[in-house]
Amino acid sequence: MYANPNYKELKKFIVAYLIFLTLLIITFITTTIAGVFWTTGQPGPYSFGQLIIGLPYSLSILFILSAHEFGHYFAAKYHKVAATLPYYIPFPPLMDLFINFGTMGAVIKTKTEIPDNKVMFDIGVWGPLSGFIACMIVLVYGFTHLPAVDYLLSIHPDFFSPDYGKGALEMEFGSPLLLILLKDIFVNSNQFFPPMSEIYHYPYLCAGWFGLFMTSMNMLPVGQLDGGHIVFGMYGHRKHELAAKVSMAFLLIIGIIGALNYFLKMTLPFGWMGWLLWAAILFFVIKIKHPPVAEFIPLDRKRKILGWIAIIILFLSFIPTPINM
Repeated sequence: MYANPNYKELKKFIVAYLIFLTLLIITFITTTIAGVFWTTGQPGPYSFGQLIIGLPYSLSILFILSAHEFGHYFAAKYHKVAATLPYYIPFPPLMDLFINFGTMGAVIKTKTEIPDNKVMFDIGVWGPLSGFIACMIVLVYGFTHLPAVDYLLSIHPDFFSPDYGKGALEMEFGSPLLLILLKDIFVNSNQFFPPMSEIYHYPYLCAGWFGLFMTSMNMLPVGQLDGGHIVFGMYGHRKHELAAKVSMAFLLIIGIIGALNYFLKMTLPFGWMGWLLWAAILFFVIKIKHPPVAEFIPLDRKRKILGWIAIIILFLSFIPTPINM
């Protein structure tokens, strides 16, 4: 007896949605726990009432990740390319690990061949464009709904004390250009704005910062990253390979500078060791070169404009020193 083909398709559909929902729920839990930690600065375990504090952060993170991945997904569907629903990547709430955003992002996977660079470009570009719009929504809300200084004093009553932070490990988030621009637009000169060493207590700003950071990592024009798809789709193999090599060299330079700052206690103005790890992942896992497509078609003006908007997003989002300890 042979199984009904319709039954097989239904089974695949149900399994796919179960995987999607399971990963979404787990990531919602891990990001909510991370949100409580970032917002309050207090390690767990947490009560149910405390977990509610983490919802602004977790919902903002999931909104940004979902906008990004469904941008890819619907572009694939538009071009009749089979693709999975987003696979959210939860990160367990290990309180011994100080830097934990509760997730390592999300991915989708195409299941059928992409016929040409135009389709590749569309699938690649609509992820970061959609995710960036979501980041802007979260950040603008965060900037326009900044709590008064009493909010930070409820977490750190001694914030204005001369001895505040002495002898403790200090962590400071780097400022992407977009964050600086939004601050100039939305924050009055006489309004209290927290230093970047305290920004993680503000869930919308923290989630928006994380979204920009993840966007910049994906927008590097290397291999099959979103930026790689975009540059390959616009200019083909030779220019993509040149852009990828320049990007890798840049990552190595700022990664080495970060290592010198950390191990030799140098005070160079930028650099982060984490870029060395990302460069290694790109080189050994994602690969530098972009795979070929069956047909290469010159892009129309509209797509080229979208491509350059995406490249501008990279420069607005990239942070040479994302985290300074």
